[in-house]
Amino acid sequence: MAIWHVEPTLGAVNKSLQGCMPGYIGMEITEIGDDYLVGTMPVDERTRQPFGILHGGASVVMAETLGSVGANLAVDHSKFYCVGQEINANHLRPVPEGTVTAKASAVHIGRSSQVWEIRIHDPRGKLNCISRITMAVVPVPSQ
Repeated sequence: MAIWHVEPTLGAVNKSLQGCMPGYIGMEITEIGDDYLVGTMPVDERTRQPFGILHGGASVVMAETLGSVGANLAVDHSKFYCVGQEINANHLRPVPEGTVTAKASAVHIGRSSQVWEIRIHDPRGKLNCISRITMAVVPVPSQ
Protein backbone atom coordinates (compact mmCIF):
# COMPACT_ATOMS: atom_id res chain seq x y z
CA MET A 1 0.00 0.00 0.00
CA ALA A 2 1.40 3.39 -1.01
CA ILE A 3 2.29 5.92 1.68
CA TRP A 4 1.76 8.93 -0.59
CA HIS A 5 -1.01 11.39 0.24
CA VAL A 6 -1.31 12.27 -3.45
CA GLU A 7 -0.59 10.22 -6.56
CA PRO A 8 2.89 11.52 -7.50
CA THR A 9 4.13 11.63 -11.08
CA LEU A 10 7.75 11.74 -12.21
CA GLY A 11 7.02 14.78 -14.39
CA ALA A 12 5.55 16.85 -11.57
CA VAL A 13 8.24 15.87 -9.07
CA ASN A 14 11.08 16.58 -11.50
CA LYS A 15 9.53 19.91 -12.48
CA SER A 16 9.63 20.95 -8.80
CA LEU A 17 13.41 20.34 -8.76
CA GLN A 18 14.10 22.81 -11.57
CA GLY A 19 15.26 26.34 -10.80
CA CYS A 20 16.87 25.36 -7.48
CA MET A 21 19.90 23.39 -6.29
CA PRO A 22 18.79 19.86 -7.30
CA GLY A 23 18.10 21.05 -10.84
CA TYR A 24 21.37 22.99 -11.03
CA ILE A 25 23.41 19.89 -10.17
CA GLY A 26 21.49 17.62 -12.54
CA MET A 27 19.46 15.55 -10.08
CA GLU A 28 16.49 13.65 -11.43
CA ILE A 29 13.88 11.43 -9.79
CA THR A 30 13.69 8.23 -11.85
CA GLU A 31 11.29 6.01 -9.92
CA ILE A 32 8.48 6.37 -7.42
CA GLY A 33 7.54 3.20 -5.55
CA ASP A 34 4.86 2.66 -2.92
CA ASP A 35 7.17 3.78 -0.09
CA TYR A 36 10.40 4.89 -1.72
CA LEU A 37 11.94 7.21 -4.32
CA VAL A 38 14.93 6.62 -6.60
CA GLY A 39 16.99 9.41 -8.12
CA THR A 40 20.19 9.96 -10.06
CA MET A 41 22.89 12.62 -10.11
CA PRO A 42 25.88 13.01 -12.44
CA VAL A 43 29.40 13.12 -11.08
CA ASP A 44 30.77 16.02 -13.11
CA GLU A 45 32.22 19.53 -12.75
CA ARG A 46 29.10 20.60 -10.79
CA THR A 47 29.33 17.87 -8.18
CA ARG A 48 33.06 17.07 -7.82
CA GLN A 49 35.35 18.46 -5.17
CA PRO A 50 38.88 19.76 -6.01
CA PHE A 51 40.43 16.26 -5.76
CA GLY A 52 38.27 15.05 -8.65
CA ILE A 53 35.79 12.90 -6.72
CA LEU A 54 32.14 13.32 -5.79
CA HIS A 55 31.79 16.09 -3.22
CA GLY A 56 30.32 14.88 0.07
CA GLY A 57 28.10 17.96 0.12
CA ALA A 58 26.59 16.94 -3.23
CA SER A 59 25.74 13.55 -1.75
CA VAL A 60 24.07 15.28 1.19
CA VAL A 61 22.11 17.53 -1.18
CA MET A 62 20.93 14.41 -2.99
CA ALA A 63 19.96 12.69 0.26
CA GLU A 64 18.14 15.73 1.63
CA THR A 65 16.30 16.27 -1.64
CA LEU A 66 15.04 12.70 -1.86
CA GLY A 67 14.08 12.62 1.83
CA SER A 68 12.32 15.98 1.61
CA VAL A 69 10.42 15.10 -1.55
CA GLY A 70 9.33 11.79 -0.04
CA ALA A 71 8.28 13.35 3.26
CA ASN A 72 6.24 16.04 1.55
CA LEU A 73 4.51 13.53 -0.71
CA ALA A 74 3.40 11.64 2.40
CA VAL A 75 1.48 14.53 4.03
CA ASP A 76 -1.72 16.44 3.28
CA HIS A 77 -0.43 19.75 1.89
CA SER A 78 -3.57 21.58 2.93
CA LYS A 79 -2.62 20.85 6.56
CA PHE A 80 1.14 20.17 6.74
CA TYR A 81 4.54 20.58 5.12
CA CYS A 82 7.85 18.95 6.00
CA VAL A 83 11.25 20.52 6.58
CA GLY A 84 14.63 18.99 7.33
CA GLN A 85 15.47 18.89 11.01
CA GLU A 86 18.65 16.80 11.08
CA ILE A 87 20.72 14.92 8.51
CA ASN A 88 23.81 12.75 8.72
CA ALA A 89 25.87 11.02 6.08
CA ASN A 90 28.65 8.48 6.03
CA HIS A 91 30.81 8.70 2.91
CA LEU A 92 32.17 5.21 2.30
CA ARG A 93 34.09 5.29 -0.99
CA PRO A 94 35.09 7.86 -3.63
CA VAL A 95 33.27 8.20 -6.94
CA PRO A 96 35.34 9.92 -9.66
CA GLU A 97 32.87 9.77 -12.56
CA GLY A 98 29.59 8.46 -13.88
CA THR A 99 26.16 8.71 -12.33
CA VAL A 100 25.24 7.90 -8.75
CA THR A 101 21.85 6.42 -7.91
CA ALA A 102 20.07 6.89 -4.59
CA LYS A 103 17.08 5.21 -3.01
CA ALA A 104 15.19 6.96 -0.21
CA SER A 105 12.99 4.74 1.97
CA ALA A 106 10.67 5.72 4.78
CA VAL A 107 11.80 4.39 8.16
CA HIS A 108 9.18 6.18 10.28
CA ILE A 109 6.20 8.34 9.37
CA GLY A 110 4.69 9.95 12.43
CA ARG A 111 2.39 12.85 13.23
CA SER A 112 5.19 15.32 14.01
CA SER A 113 8.27 13.78 12.41
CA GLN A 114 9.46 11.42 9.71
CA VAL A 115 12.74 9.54 9.31
CA TRP A 116 14.09 8.55 5.90
CA GLU A 117 17.13 6.46 4.98
CA ILE A 118 18.97 7.24 1.75
CA ARG A 119 21.50 4.87 0.20
CA ILE A 120 23.64 6.22 -2.64
CA HIS A 121 25.41 3.78 -4.98
CA ASP A 122 28.19 4.35 -7.51
CA PRO A 123 27.89 3.34 -11.19
CA ARG A 124 29.11 -0.20 -10.32
CA GLY A 125 26.36 -0.61 -7.70
CA LYS A 126 28.67 -0.25 -4.70
CA LEU A 127 27.40 1.72 -1.71
CA ASN A 128 29.29 5.00 -1.51
CA CYS A 129 27.13 6.96 0.97
CA ILE A 130 24.45 6.19 3.50
CA SER A 131 22.41 8.98 5.01
CA ARG A 132 19.48 9.45 7.35
CA ILE A 133 17.30 12.53 7.56
CA THR A 134 14.75 13.51 10.18
CA MET A 135 11.95 15.68 8.85
CA ALA A 136 9.74 17.88 11.01
CA VAL A 137 6.06 17.78 10.05
CA VAL A 138 4.88 21.37 10.42
CA PRO A 139 1.26 22.57 10.42
CA VAL A 140 0.37 25.04 7.69
CA PRO A 141 -0.30 28.38 9.45
CA SER A 142 -3.97 29.34 9.52
CA GLN A 143 -4.73 32.58 7.71
